[in-house]
Amino acid sequence: MVLRKLIGDKKRWRAYKARKDALPDTHRDVLDAVEHYIYFFASSETDALMSLLEDLTDLFEQAAADGTEIADLVGTDPIEFAEGFLRNYPEASWIHREHKRLTTAVDKAIAAEHHPTDARDDHHLTTSRGAAGHFRCRTV
Repeated sequence: MVLRKLIGDKKRWRAYKARKDALPDTHRDVLDAVEHYIYFFASSETDALMSLLEDLTDLFEQAAADGTEIADLVGTDPIEFAEGFLRNYPEASWIHREHKRLTTAVDKAIAAEHHPTDARDDHHLTTSRGAAGHFRCRTV
């Protein structure tokens, strides 16, 4: 099963690269830049990341076929374009998990401040720094 998954992923990656290479230069250059940007936020979940990249390629292929210019495709803010696309694939982004973790910790702390009698008896929220210096929140 592992071998089949690796071979399947490799075939899927090669098909994606071939589709990207077939794009006009301007569309391919922008797709390369968006792909590079997305990698900074992407998780290691291969299926989710490949789905994102394939859908992004679909968009660029359709734009190229329709003669849509890059400015009309991406808009005036390429960062918002890339991040907006990434928001549609939360399972492909590690940052989504961290956003959720942060908002949950803050929500719990706010609830505990406003409703101390509703808080769990012997539990409280603690924060600490991990080995990499990142804050971690946990309920103790």
